[in-house]
Amino acid sequence: MSPAPESKQDRRPPYQHAADELRRDILQGRIKPGEQMPSIRELQERFGVANMTARGALNVLRDEGLIYTIHGRGSFVADHDAAGEFSVGYTPPAWYLANRDKTPAQAEQTEGSPDGSEATGDTLIEMLTALRDELRSLSAEHQELRREVEELKSQQSKSQS
Repeated sequence: MSPAPESKQDRRPPYQHAADELRRDILQGRIKPGEQMPSIRELQERFGVANMTARGALNVLRDEGLIYTIHGRGSFVADHDAAGEFSVGYTPPAWYLANRDKTPAQAEQTEGSPDGSEATGDTLIEMLTALRDELRSLSAEHQELRREVEELKSQQSKSQS
């Protein structure tokens, strides 16, 4: 495989280019389930990127559920069935599904929204507002859970005394 495209049109970070190519390799079966992913050093050489950039590409794939890492052993492709369904319920990101068959220049032209259509300013504001509200809700739930954990810890320490 060649290094990530050096197109001036595609302004995504290099780790995203590397993650895209590795994702493609996994989904097309060039790297099979259970197989070990290339090492960080091999990724650095393949894509012509720094150590942290190669790690970032693996982190993206790990966050998506395509790979898993065993400390001291490396990263491995997650299991999936013959239909390509991953056991961890992997769904590729919407932007990837919308642009997977396009060149980087074509993908750049349709980045307005996940479905490839051009999003209006109002639509983006609505989406961002909904996302902000969801984050606030999750943050409030997180804080409540932290308070409960602290309460339980204090109760446990009192009962042990």
